[in-house]
Amino acid sequence: MQRTNKLFEPISIGNAWIKNRVALAPINNSHQMDPTFGTITQRCVDYYVEIAKGGVGHIITGVFKVENEIEKCMANGLFVWPMLTEKSLPEYHELTDYAHAYGVKVFIQLSAGPGRVTPPQVINSGITPVSASANQAHFAPDVTCRALATEEVAQIVEAFGRAAELVVKAGFDGIEVHGHEGYLIDQFATSLWNSRTDKYGGDLRGRLTFPIEILNAVKEKAADLPVTYRYGVKHFIAEPWRASLHGDKELGRDLPESIEMAKLLEEAGYDGLSLDTGCYDSIYYAHPPNYLSHGFTADLVKEVKKAVSIPILAASRLGMPEVAEEVLNQEKADIILLGRDLLADPEWPKKVFEGRTEDVRPCIACHDGCLHRPSLGAHMSCSVNPACGRANAAAPALTFISKRKKVVVVGGGVAGMEAARMARSRGHEVPLYEKAGDLGGHLIAISVPDFNVDIKRLLDWYKGQLDKLRIEMKLGSSATPELLREEEADVVIIATGSTYLVPEIPGISQATAHTCSDLYLDPGKAGKNIVVIGGGNSGCQNALWLAQQGKEVTLIEQASDIATDTVGINRSMLLDMLADSKVEIVANTKVQELRDGDIIAVDSTSGIRDFVCDTVVLAAGMQADNALYRSLTQDLSDLHLIGDGKEPRVIHDAILEGYIVGQTIS
Repeated sequence: MQRTNKLFEPISIGNAWIKNRVALAPINNSHQMDPTFGTITQRCVDYYVEIAKGGVGHIITGVFKVENEIEKCMANGLFVWPMLTEKSLPEYHELTDYAHAYGVKVFIQLSAGPGRVTPPQVINSGITPVSASANQAHFAPDVTCRALATEEVAQIVEAFGRAAELVVKAGFDGIEVHGHEGYLIDQFATSLWNSRTDKYGGDLRGRLTFPIEILNAVKEKAADLPVTYRYGVKHFIAEPWRASLHGDKELGRDLPESIEMAKLLEEAGYDGLSLDTGCYDSIYYAHPPNYLSHGFTADLVKEVKKAVSIPILAASRLGMPEVAEEVLNQEKADIILLGRDLLADPEWPKKVFEGRTEDVRPCIACHDGCLHRPSLGAHMSCSVNPACGRANAAAPALTFISKRKKVVVVGGGVAGMEAARMARSRGHEVPLYEKAGDLGGHLIAISVPDFNVDIKRLLDWYKGQLDKLRIEMKLGSSATPELLREEEADVVIIATGSTYLVPEIPGISQATAHTCSDLYLDPGKAGKNIVVIGGGNSGCQNALWLAQQGKEVTLIEQASDIATDTVGINRSMLLDMLADSKVEIVANTKVQELRDGDIIAVDSTSGIRDFVCDTVVLAAGMQADNALYRSLTQDLSDLHLIGDGKEPRVIHDAILEGYIVGQTIS
């Protein structure tokens, strides 16, 4: 793709001149704070510096709370959200100094807090959440939020004024007010959650009193400081705690009200609007998984843009360079907000500017590294870019090696490709053996469905990078213990992956039984009436793909629930799509026997069941293929086993292990 002028044209938000129209969207940085004081850490600063180096024009930080007295957001004495605090001034200055050195403007995102979506650990510690009105707490529906008193709302407004003074002192270039995703400010702005009768309730203008007073408080203390407002153009709520898959039901904000809202916010003096979709009740719109198409919000955002003259920043699945460019060229938005895409490749702007779009490493929208891992207490990173959030740990990958080694990689799946890429990038000699005729392993098959197009993009990226590195490919070659001994390698990395687990069920070997990969690679094998055995992510995706082709699909799972191995946000949309596609889910059921034309199973309540079908899909799990590794453990001193060959897991784990082993060979 040839570079055009639009993505890299300058633009101003208020008096902040921004060198291009590519910005980092706000991403939660609570994983990068010291929970004792709510302060940010050097790791957080390093993360933003890596983004600044990559060529963005504008950074919007993750969220910071402006006060913690009226709405306490703590659990067991520890901060759950970062605080805007003088204690972090050294880190704020470090962040803004480095960003400014790269010509990047930094806006800090400020919030009044979560309100009804207060994290469950806060509620469980004994703190009652607050809200605009007496709403049910999202994560604890049996708990009723305390409606804030009028004077308390005014005190929060005053806290924003004090925050503005600190923002200026820290060298930030502007503020984004977080009115998105159903957090406290959004609860005031939305009639679904606001039934107040004081000045902060009533019609739309009344409900916007809170964010407008916040703007005025900020401008009173820092008149020249640009202020933007972030909100969802459409909430996509079908009913409380449930998303509207097709957007045809709307309990929260819908497009017409969003347009009126934009006019009122511009009239009040906001310098720009940052637009997204969704909220916690429709979480997959706020954090879109692979099932939502690239640029799915753009047409909604365009309708708001037509109503105002201030800059419009657009978010959600805009990381494909051609999509981002089209959004700007068609005047659907003024600035492109990239979140996870800049985690996947912080050099996205630089590469696109130089016309090297094939080198842009794609986000696969899996949420494993950026959301799931932090929920387990790990630092935020990225499944396809393990260097994300590990600026210091990644440093060895950039250092000159003292001795060039021969590193043999066995297996051309994602773990093997990453290990080969990293080892070769550091200057080692890297022959790669792959028994199949092509690279990719399981990625080849699972990239077939349209909803996994980003897996295909990732596979193409790896092939391109390995080709540019001139790695010696030995495709169609099985590595044997004898061959590896003859190679006289300094290091051997085994990435032989996994194979489908075939359960011991009578009749399982009959011709109508296929693995998920079999059908992805040869769809003609699928009949009309299909039974999928196994309700993990693999089986669910295969069932969805088949149903989308007009097949009658039944999914049988022995456990009580399905897709439990899938990140929550992605699982939520996957389940909705399965229901919408009329896939019959049969849980608590164990397959007993496969016969010609039917399946005999036993469920936990009604006993024997007979499922008539012409095709059976085996999705009962995977098993590690590590026989080669086991045969070499006593022969080779520098031998490594990575990826599914160690234990079948997800793409995140395979790439991380390939990255760590590949980058630390010295």
